Amino acid sequence: MIEFPTNKDASTPLYIQIANNLRRQINQGRIATGEALPSERDLCELTGASRVTIRKAVDQLIEEKLLFRKQGSGTFVSKRIEMPGAYLNGFSDDARSRGQEPGCIWLMRSYANPTSEEAAVLNVPTASKVARLGRVRLSGGEPLAIEHAVVVASLLPPIDDISDSLYGALEEKGNRPVKGRQKVRASLATPTEAGLLSISENSEVLRIERVTQRADGAVVEFTRSAYRGDRYDVVTELR
Repeated sequence: MIEFPTNKDASTPLYIQIANNLRRQINQGRIATGEALPSERDLCELTGASRVTIRKAVDQLIEEKLLFRKQGSGTFVSKRIEMPGAYLNGFSDDARSRGQEPGCIWLMRSYANPTSEEAAVLNVPTASKVARLGRVRLSGGEPLAIEHAVVVASLLPPIDDISDSLYGALEEKGNRPVKGRQKVRASLATPTEAGLLSISENSEVLRIERVTQRADGAVVEFTRSAYRGDRYDVVTELR
């Protein structure tokens, strides 16, 4: 049963109260991922609000990417993607496992010398050559993440030959990572990130720093990414 307690005498506008109630019930799982919202008429009856107010509340959550409209079908709760916290996988493999076609928009693809920090993480001299790979990652045409990877150049084929999958390119040369370590922290999208990800400025993002290794312990990549917080949950199995 969906509940909509509202207070028409409160200083908070009614549409914001309704949007907050909807958001809370979605986050609590009372309205499930992929489930349709009640119709505007039903929401009007449940809340006592006008259609204009209901539409304004729903539009607020659509702007936050929590809901989406499907022409002729209604308004639905956006699906969230579970990112296993203890499983090493590439973005492209993950997208395909969900039945989505991966893609990317290249922001940077060049060779350079590593910074002192990058050289220390990759365990290479600062005079060595690394590949800098900056991309917006797409799944089913939707921008979901921004990745900036630094990889020892000798581990990769020519960078112009790299398509959507970095791990696929590494595997071609026998250098696919098999273990690693990553840190995840919550943050807010910068104006540039918001534009690239088609989200509002200061929307929540997950910042992920990943360092991976081959089976022999050689460091393969040092990647910093920003994933959309409205689309991803990090899930870790506890034992």
